[in-house]
Amino acid sequence: MKERLRHPLTAVFLSVLLTAPWMGLWATGNAHSLSTLQTIAITGISVLGASFLLAWGAETAEEDVPRAFALAILAVLAVAPEYAVDALYAWNAGAFAGTPRGAENASLAVANMTGANRILIGLGWSAIAVFAIYKAKTTNDPAVESRSGFLADRVKLDPDISTEILFLFIATIYAFFVPLGDGIGWPDMVFLVGLYFTYIIFTLNAPHTDEEQVGVPAYFQSFKKSIRVPIYLGMFAFSAVVIFTAVEPFAHGLEAYGEQIGVPSFLMIQWVAPLASESPELIVVAYLVNKARSTAAFNALISSKLNQWTLLIGTLVLVYSISLGSLETLPLGQKQAGEIWLTAAQSFFALAILVNFTISIREALALLVLFLVQLYPDFHHYDALIAFSAVYIVLGIALLATRREALQFLVGRVYKRISGGEPAPVEQV
Repeated sequence: MKERLRHPLTAVFLSVLLTAPWMGLWATGNAHSLSTLQTIAITGISVLGASFLLAWGAETAEEDVPRAFALAILAVLAVAPEYAVDALYAWNAGAFAGTPRGAENASLAVANMTGANRILIGLGWSAIAVFAIYKAKTTNDPAVESRSGFLADRVKLDPDISTEILFLFIATIYAFFVPLGDGIGWPDMVFLVGLYFTYIIFTLNAPHTDEEQVGVPAYFQSFKKSIRVPIYLGMFAFSAVVIFTAVEPFAHGLEAYGEQIGVPSFLMIQWVAPLASESPELIVVAYLVNKARSTAAFNALISSKLNQWTLLIGTLVLVYSISLGSLETLPLGQKQAGEIWLTAAQSFFALAILVNFTISIREALALLVLFLVQLYPDFHHYDALIAFSAVYIVLGIALLATRREALQFLVGRVYKRISGGEPAPVEQV
């Protein structure tokens, strides 16, 4: 009996079982009969089950495609709920363009997008770094390095993530210029989406690296390719359906519950709803860390940030224009411009931390504390957004000034990879 419980298929069955209540209600059209708290509980549990299936599918796929590409696909699927929620606001902005309701939805679309991006770095990157260092005491994670000094232990990143970091740098610098126009326009979409697909091409050409798997991925990788590929594609497809159908009611359930207990809707949409839609990604990377795969976890997080900071912005413009029936610019108010600048500034500071392929506990805590300050209700005035953006930028410039050689090395490493040369080995700073 114990052997059966330890069998990899038992874990898969239990994960699918977690999704069954919601999928049954959704398929039969009875989801509307749930109360707010029931909706939150059932959809949240289903997202948990789908997240494990998603992670196992991505790890299994590493047998057949470059790991960077597998993690890129994982990143897209894991943050798919965020796309679904944000697209709803962008659609309503176009459907009610020229009215107060349309303007409000345009504002909420930007708020949801910027909130999701800042959560991913401020909470995701920081918490996973601290969790990885904590778990290394029992997992002996080779990516975690113990050092003397105040909160000096750090996670060492895979130097092959240099491509993602550089592309994210380019997207971040470009984002500073987006609010200078009338709004988020088609040129912005073309540049940012084009940048992401250029990155995908590079990941497809990345060298294939073998990493020994255990548990469910190892079991499925033992199958021949003709069986293995449909298995992980099916896991991707099923997880995507669960996530797409469950996270929107989960997020809206949280919003409704927030209103019931007196939390402002703007706060719920910018912070709580994105936190709900980001939960699959955070669950997946926590699972990877628990398996002593902190390197893969950070690769997935950085790839997620890249696709959200490029594809998600482009999605807003595309959905808005389709809803409106013509190619138009998603309008930005002064406050929304400030939100984008702050999000870009946070990204700039975070990348300055990672430029030497490490993140220490004190750096992770700096990201976390600076993020938590933003949750203060009076923080969201335009002047405060600009002032806090300046803080991030100054800190980022100061870090880059001390890590000039690391930045040059990173750029040179990507250039050598693009030109077909052999990247030089990394010396940790």
